[in-house]
Amino acid sequence: MPISRKTYLSVTALLLFLGLAALLGIVAASLVLVGHTQDQVEEILAARKVRSAAADLLTLVQDMETGQRGFLLTGESIYLEPYRDADARLDEQLDELSAALAGSPELAEVVDRLTATLTAKISEMNETIALYQEGQTEEAVAVIQTERGNELMQTLRTDLARLREASEARLGATVTRQERSAQFLRWVSILGAALVVLVVGVAGWLVLRYTRDLSGARQEVEQLNSELEERVRDRTAELGRANDEIQRFAYIVTHDLRAPLVNIMGFTSELESSLETLQTYLRKAPASEPLAQAAAENAGDGAGEGAAGQPASGAEAAGTATLAEDARLAIEEDLPEALGFIRSSTQRMDGLINAILKISRDGRRPLKPETLDLEELLTVSAESIQHQLSESDGQVTLDLTVKSIVSDRLSLEQIVGNLLDNAVKYQKEGRPLELTVSTRAALGHRMVIEVRDNGRGIAPQDHERVFELFRRAGTQDKPGEGIGLAHVRTLVRSLGGDITVESEYGEGTSFFVELPRDLRPILGSRKK
Repeated sequence: MPISRKTYLSVTALLLFLGLAALLGIVAASLVLVGHTQDQVEEILAARKVRSAAADLLTLVQDMETGQRGFLLTGESIYLEPYRDADARLDEQLDELSAALAGSPELAEVVDRLTATLTAKISEMNETIALYQEGQTEEAVAVIQTERGNELMQTLRTDLARLREASEARLGATVTRQERSAQFLRWVSILGAALVVLVVGVAGWLVLRYTRDLSGARQEVEQLNSELEERVRDRTAELGRANDEIQRFAYIVTHDLRAPLVNIMGFTSELESSLETLQTYLRKAPASEPLAQAAAENAGDGAGEGAAGQPASGAEAAGTATLAEDARLAIEEDLPEALGFIRSSTQRMDGLINAILKISRDGRRPLKPETLDLEELLTVSAESIQHQLSESDGQVTLDLTVKSIVSDRLSLEQIVGNLLDNAVKYQKEGRPLELTVSTRAALGHRMVIEVRDNGRGIAPQDHERVFELFRRAGTQDKPGEGIGLAHVRTLVRSLGGDITVESEYGEGTSFFVELPRDLRPILGSRKK
């Protein structure tokens, strides 16, 4: 099942949140563990300082005891030099040990006892050396033989060993905590990395699947577009063929309509000629001649005779005179008026038929695509109406972005010419006509020719009506049959394009002619 865009965005946001949470967790754990590690390092350093200070203190005391014994055995003062050096450093070393144990209040008792023991031991050694130097050798040896110095030394070793053990224990505990912290950090990193890898993997899979779905959808759209274009070409070709049939039918019908119309116009001319003869006769004949002629005709055919063959009565003569007068009126007034109506109607019908034949012939004319220079073509079209524009101080402005097109020259000239003529024809009185002809590119390898004016404008309800055959909009104060824009739309559609209008009544009008940049593919699809 394809992944919807909403699901894709939701899951992606969730994965990003999880990945960010994992990274933040790793960073937070690292910062906390770095702080703990710093504390543990400080504890390790402190434990090492205690151990080192205790060892150094014991070494100093042993150096002093060795110097004491060497002096007492030999009497050589050289043995007192290490004694005095160690004695000079002893207070400093004791202070260093005390400072190292400042963070261990539980060892304060040991420190106090160690200090007392150390003081007693130093006093014992100083006493023996002083006695020996005074020549009291036996007394000095006696002091040593009391074993008091050995006991103090043993106590000192025991206390310092206890300090070292406490330091080792503290060091071991700190190392253990540090190992646990490292282990915790390792697991946090592993789990975080696994989560990040999982998030990246799921996100990658999701992106690949979504991309695959998009690719599949794009291929389907491209295939549908291809099929749609093929169907459009087929439909366009069918419409082109149907349009050709309609044009041929219109040509045939209008051509056949002209035959009886020509007969009517011919017989109308004969009637007018006969009527002129009758009118001339009536003007030359005496006023009573028609009446006498009518009375004679009535007497001759026996319709008005009496039983003895006598002439018609006065009433019958009066009726005959009235009939003759009606005939005179019919010949001189009624028949000319009727023939005038027939003549104007046949002329209008002839004009409409000619217009249909023109549209039909233009639609059936083979198109000849060629590369056209739009700047040249539009300039020539603008110059053709320049004399009309000069009468109203008008002007034409060209603004061309697209300057070439492959199309039918005659059709394009007729399209532009009709639009320019319309603009001149329906300019607003009292306002100089401003005409702008511009071209621009459009989507799908197409282009648009815009003809904009500041003329009368077209009411909204007439925007589509103006393209209908024999339909006109607005005030009918200009000659025309209403075929110009219908003819333009036929030409535009024959070129594979379309025409639309935008207008504001009283302000001006813009016609947009959209055409393919190259007519040849359109003609190729119509031939299939």
